Amino acid sequence: MPHPFPRHPRTPLAAALLGLALAASALTPSAAHAQAFTLTSPDFAPGATLPQRFEFNGFGCAGDNQSPALRWTGAPAGTQSFAVTAYDPDAPTGSGWWHWSVVNVPASTTALAPDAGAAGNAKLPAGASHVRIDYGVAAWGGACPPEGDAPHRYIFTVHALKVPRLDLPADATAALAGYMINANSLGKATLTASYGRPAANSAKQ
Repeated sequence: MPHPFPRHPRTPLAAALLGLALAASALTPSAAHAQAFTLTSPDFAPGATLPQRFEFNGFGCAGDNQSPALRWTGAPAGTQSFAVTAYDPDAPTGSGWWHWSVVNVPASTTALAPDAGAAGNAKLPAGASHVRIDYGVAAWGGACPPEGDAPHRYIFTVHALKVPRLDLPADATAALAGYMINANSLGKATLTASYGRPAANSAKQ
C-alpha cells in the first residue's frame, strides 16, 4: 500500500544545506565559549575570601586599603572603552555600597595593576579616572563590613562600553556613573569575592 504522504527525494542542494546547518549548530557552543567575556584576579579566586590588604583603613577597619589586580579577556566587538566597578550589595544601607568606580579605561587595556585604586589617577591607565564612591573619595575604598555580619559579597565588574569616554561632571557619584555605564554597555564580566569581620567579643577571645 503506498504511503499516504509520499516523501520527496532529497536533492543534492538540500542535503548540502542541511549539512551546513548541522555543522554551524555544532560549532556554535565552542564559538560562544571562545568569545566569552571573563574577569579574573591573580589575588583571589572566584568566590574566595578577599585578603586583608584589601580591607579599608578607617571606620574601625585596619587593612592596607589596596585595590586588587584585575585582568579581563574576550571583550565584545566594538568596545571603545571600559569601566570598572566594585560593589557590596549586602551593606546595610538600603542601596548597597560602591567601593570603586573607574571610567574611561582605554579599549586597548586588558588589566589593572595592583593598587591601581590609589588616590589620584597615577596608577590607572592613561586617560582613565576615578569616580567618587560611597566613602566620599575618588579612589578605591576597601571592604569594611560591620563586625559580626555574615560575610558580604564584593562584586567586581568590568563593563565594555560603546563610547570612547563618559563625560561626567567632576563631582559625579558612582550611582550616576553606573547609570551612564549601563546606558552605554555592550557587555560585562563579573568576579565576586567575600569578606567578613568577626564580632568584637569573638575577636578578643
